[in-house]
Amino acid sequence: MLYGEKEIKEFDIKRDLELWTNTVENDYIIKITLPEFCCLCPRSGYPDFATIYVEYIPYKLVVELKAIKLYINSFMNRNVSHEVSINEIYNTLKNTLKPKWIKVVGDFNPRGNVHTVIECRSDIVVPKEPLANLK
Repeated sequence: MLYGEKEIKEFDIKRDLELWTNTVENDYIIKITLPEFCCLCPRSGYPDFATIYVEYIPYKLVVELKAIKLYINSFMNRNVSHEVSINEIYNTLKNTLKPKWIKVVGDFNPRGNVHTVIECRSDIVVPKEPLANLK
């Protein structure tokens, strides 16, 4: 196994997502583009490709770029839907970094004449109804 394959295969989010202290007092936005996201369709096993856009206003922590690259690459052999993958990335970064604001967008390449964009943002508040009311 090549060293990159080993790093991706053995990546553990709790152990390997390296965080740094934000030493800047100003509010500022960090924008990260990850153009080579890949995961496997949970139904067919075919690969799905996307560009992931992460934007956040840090509070006390920032994520190290190689660590987020390895985290994103850890999806490449997982059978996971577009919606689940983007929500997982969003929740992981939101809960780990605890930023002042965060947005994660997955812009998936068209497959079968369908183009999907999934967006999660911390400034969207939608009242939740009990599932029984959604008939």
